[in-house]
Amino acid sequence: MIQIPRGTKDILPVDSIKWQYIEEVLRETCRNFNYKEIRTPIFEQTELFVRGVGDTTDIVNKEMYTFTDKGGRSMTLRPEGTAPAVRSYIENKMHGDPNQPVKIFYQGPMFRYERQQKGRYRQFEQFGVEVIGVEDPLIDVEVISLLLDIYKSFGLEKLELHINSIGDFESREDYQKALREHFAPSIGEFCSDCQSRLDRNPMRILDCKADAKHPLMTTAPNIQDYLNESSKAYFEAIKETLTNMGIDFIVDPNLVRGLDYYTHTAFELMSSAEGFGSITTLAGGGRYNGLIEMLDGPNETGIGFGMSIERLLLALEAESIELPIDDSIDFYLVTMGEKARIEASIILNRLRTNGFSADMDYKKRGMKAQIKDADRKKARYMIVLGDSELESGKIHVRNMDTRKEVEANLDCFEEEVNFDEA
Repeated sequence: MIQIPRGTKDILPVDSIKWQYIEEVLRETCRNFNYKEIRTPIFEQTELFVRGVGDTTDIVNKEMYTFTDKGGRSMTLRPEGTAPAVRSYIENKMHGDPNQPVKIFYQGPMFRYERQQKGRYRQFEQFGVEVIGVEDPLIDVEVISLLLDIYKSFGLEKLELHINSIGDFESREDYQKALREHFAPSIGEFCSDCQSRLDRNPMRILDCKADAKHPLMTTAPNIQDYLNESSKAYFEAIKETLTNMGIDFIVDPNLVRGLDYYTHTAFELMSSAEGFGSITTLAGGGRYNGLIEMLDGPNETGIGFGMSIERLLLALEAESIELPIDDSIDFYLVTMGEKARIEASIILNRLRTNGFSADMDYKKRGMKAQIKDADRKKARYMIVLGDSELESGKIHVRNMDTRKEVEANLDCFEEEVNFDEA
């Protein structure tokens, strides 16, 4: 039997309605913040991710789904959303748009070949936002507050916002020099990945899971000690504004972004709910002041975040939150006899055309079984249609909650009945 690929998951109708609800909340939140949707291809040139994500990352080195197309070109299923969004920004000359900064959001499947864990799949759904064209502590705060608004709108409370600053390019250079001096004497004790990163990108060593418990990790230099005055002022402005907004946060010196183009603000949102799991991160983001130029674009700056829908669902489960989803239908037509079934299909078409949701039985089951089916489908109103109703042109519309019935004309009952009272 052909089975689903490892690391992927079918989203069945009982669950897809939750996804639809979440997606609408995400879109509504973005509308409130005046962010517009961007849609990019599922696959891109491999070079985009090698340059845009970084050739020292596990994503590029170990996790990408890469293939050669019929033209001999190397293509990759997108592993994340920022690089494609920036590529589109450059290619479509969005820096010339009169509406600046460019504020966009995206949502779609991403692909990473990694070990499947709870809430982590090889195909996963990512939502993210990007703001390109301005460097301002206030826009950094806006992006962070948008992220928090999303999670809080679902009723989540067990949330921790971790923030940090990795400073400007000058501060980063000083910090990386200190890291090289710190790790170099014992780098032979670290994994091969860390050894290769020492000269190229020592900040990536701090993200290593294999060597996370090495003693030098806990004594590594603190980025806060290497921020210059302008970087300190930028970070202080962010902390002050968050505080004035009533947003709690934790300054986490271990939170860094190791890629060459990340600067200033880094942040992660974590779940503190009991039983959520060992990997507590729900979403992460930061400011990138070199990525656009690295991809041959103009000298512009950006900030954004990415979040997994699957992990959002896990957070809801951990806090025992039920989404307020209405999956009921307006009408269910119970039929008796073939003539009634044919007439019911015509009535269904009329109801649906007029904006009502409606259904009927197609398996020719008995009346009791149809009534049970109406209950399963959570019908608000039920109509029984048989020979007598067809002859008289009169029907009874039953409210399935109150069991109250109202008589109406068959050919226009949806116009006659006051459904608030029925």
